[in-house]
Amino acid sequence: MKIILLLFVAIFGRGFVAAQQDPVLMCINGKDILRSEFECIYKKRKPLASSPTALTPKELATCVDEFVDFKLKVAQAQSVGIDTTADFRQRLAAYRAQLAKTYLTDEKEEEVAARRLYDQMEAYARAGQVQVMHIFKRLPQTLSASRLHAAEVQMDSLYQVLTAPEPADFAACVSKYSDDKKLFWMSCLETPDEFEKIAFSLQKGETSKPFYTPQGIHIVKVVDRKERLSFDDMRSDIAHRLLHRNGHSEGVKTFVDNLKSKYRYTPVQPAIEELFLKGETNQTLFTIDAQSYTGADFNRFAISYPRSVSTQFDAFVTKTILDYENDRLEKHYPAFHSLMQQHYEETLVAEISCREVMEGTVTNEDRLAAYFKLHQSKYHWDTPRYKGAVLHCADKKSAKYARKLLKKKPQIQWDEIIRQNFQTPSGMKVIMEHGLFAENDNPYIDHLVFKKRANAAPMESYPFTIIIGEKKRGPDTHQEVGEALKVDYQNFCNSLWINRLRSSAKVEINQEVLKTVNNH
Repeated sequence: MKIILLLFVAIFGRGFVAAQQDPVLMCINGKDILRSEFECIYKKRKPLASSPTALTPKELATCVDEFVDFKLKVAQAQSVGIDTTADFRQRLAAYRAQLAKTYLTDEKEEEVAARRLYDQMEAYARAGQVQVMHIFKRLPQTLSASRLHAAEVQMDSLYQVLTAPEPADFAACVSKYSDDKKLFWMSCLETPDEFEKIAFSLQKGETSKPFYTPQGIHIVKVVDRKERLSFDDMRSDIAHRLLHRNGHSEGVKTFVDNLKSKYRYTPVQPAIEELFLKGETNQTLFTIDAQSYTGADFNRFAISYPRSVSTQFDAFVTKTILDYENDRLEKHYPAFHSLMQQHYEETLVAEISCREVMEGTVTNEDRLAAYFKLHQSKYHWDTPRYKGAVLHCADKKSAKYARKLLKKKPQIQWDEIIRQNFQTPSGMKVIMEHGLFAENDNPYIDHLVFKKRANAAPMESYPFTIIIGEKKRGPDTHQEVGEALKVDYQNFCNSLWINRLRSSAKVEINQEVLKTVNNH
């Protein structure tokens, strides 16, 4: 009895200590959440916090709310069976395969491989970083020849004005014409090779000629450069890139040799000799943790790996041991388990968010229009803009006639009206640029509308310049707002969704444990 009591105390004591080391922080709909799980999110938020040591109470409360919202979305995704679909399982398996590569290799050998790649980058002058912005036109494979030609003509025209003696503002052209408006830093192996070669060949402030990548056509400007980052500064990035290289195997041999000892790999030499001599055997070839692997197992592997028998056997041993370790990664490496769980939940939330928020909001014009009507004042501009057109005319008569034709006609028809009435065998008598113009977007608008000094000299062969349109304090339609409206509407839909989830949720938070987050 005394022995039993002591055993109970020992077991209970260990459980109590474990609970104290990682107590339950909150309970969401009956499911306990340990402090350690929340701390993973906390540590991600800390670099963004106002304090270098800890989140403020307000920042912590926000972090808790976002964590609870995230968990409620995970639960909804699970309840509708997203994690049981074949597509979800395939994506999760693909991520696990990539992540496992970092655990199925020797780190010292990987260091050598990373150093080798860094030296190659340096040799091709790509060991630094470049900050770029680009005018980009996406060209789908189904694009017609006429639209491709139009895109080429437009990009050639833009290149001419960007490299003129008094060049147009590159950022303004990006904002107006590009399908990708981001300013971003890039390093080696992060973009298509065609893009990388051009970007790294340019000096700071230099602009490229139009060029193609598999995605489309680009004009690139290098805004800034960071030359020759040290190997230590780039090591983690290089490791990430090596992870995604097809067929990468540096460090595997050393790692497998260590696993042979760990899992008591025992070869059966007579069977191996028979295999090498006859090309087959029915005997056990080796054991791993006393588990036998036979000639029949080898044959199944060899069918898909046509090599010499000795090469096949070495590869079979390597694969078998790596598979054995791979099946145990979650058990042996808590960090691996945590990353897999995190990716599992993030993928679930991305999918359920697409269903609840994205689908039907981005492309539903009626919903966007209704939301814009309710919040139109929010999108007023700080300074007026001019909605209309600049027309460069060959003569005064054409200018007068063009103004008469376009007056009271919707802008969507203006291009066709000008084409039908002013195209001659010798060329256009009127050329037009129309849209929504802010200050500094167009020198003629700046001069004639905003009364600013600007280089608005008449164009050669088109000495008469007129404008038609009106000043606006804000957009008239939701189409004029663009991506900002879509983002706002998605945020609005997301808030409604969270309110629905919260209304039926039971959330309990242990405030005493919360005080110990990142402080124990």
